Amino acid sequence: MPAPAPSAEAELRRLIDIMAALRDQDTGCPWDKLQTFDTIAPYTIEEAYEVADTIAQRDFSALPDELGDLLFQVVYHARMAEEEGRFAFAEVAKAISDKMIRRHPHVFSDSAVRDAATQTTAWEAQKSAERAARQETGTLAGVPIALPALTRAEKITKRAARVGFDWPDAGAVLDKLDEEIAELKAELPLADPARLTDEVGDMLFVLANLARKLDLDPEACLRHANQKFSRRFNAMEHAFETEGKSLKGMKLADMEAGWQRVKKAERDSG
Repeated sequence: MPAPAPSAEAELRRLIDIMAALRDQDTGCPWDKLQTFDTIAPYTIEEAYEVADTIAQRDFSALPDELGDLLFQVVYHARMAEEEGRFAFAEVAKAISDKMIRRHPHVFSDSAVRDAATQTTAWEAQKSAERAARQETGTLAGVPIALPALTRAEKITKRAARVGFDWPDAGAVLDKLDEEIAELKAELPLADPARLTDEVGDMLFVLANLARKLDLDPEACLRHANQKFSRRFNAMEHAFETEGKSLKGMKLADMEAGWQRVKKAERDSG
């Protein structure tokens, strides 16, 4: 007879107890006892990216493990907060439950059922009210500084667009990109790192806006480009290795020829 499925409540309680044991100042893990919010935060970000990567690869057999790693990060932060007398895990769960009920009155109260577009508008209005209650004022208030730069660029310009500060269409964004490219070219002979940083940043910012105007996620676009480059580079390198050749010391023209062969093979197979 198969074993009964584990209870979500029991397993969550077990995880919280494991975290408490790891942080026990007498018998806990030496490494875990030394950690702080600041030292754990980078791991939290890393685990979120690993979840996203697993989903992108459609590796759903690995997803429970990756989601568990991310959940552990939440439990970790909650445990450290509890030790400092700030809050406990139950308050974290209560806060998100209350927020979801508050932001979905059409599901949890007598409000009329809305279509997706109307609900999105209402959701943003509720978020604005919550920011105002926290005395976060201004159109751009509440957009986290720690977001990946491309994602933050997309979010802050989406906020600006709500009050009408936006390009009319993607074509206008492309015109702005041409302008930024010209400005970068003008700075190249001077090779001033500060100026080049400024101009390259402007170009990336415009590209994030271009993705937004095309209803694309700029971070996802760049992840896709990274994956495509890695796949093609690895294939090119492997192809040369099978011929007994190494990329180290190879002429650029030969590598470019190998790169083009890989691209052609992808097109032919696709």
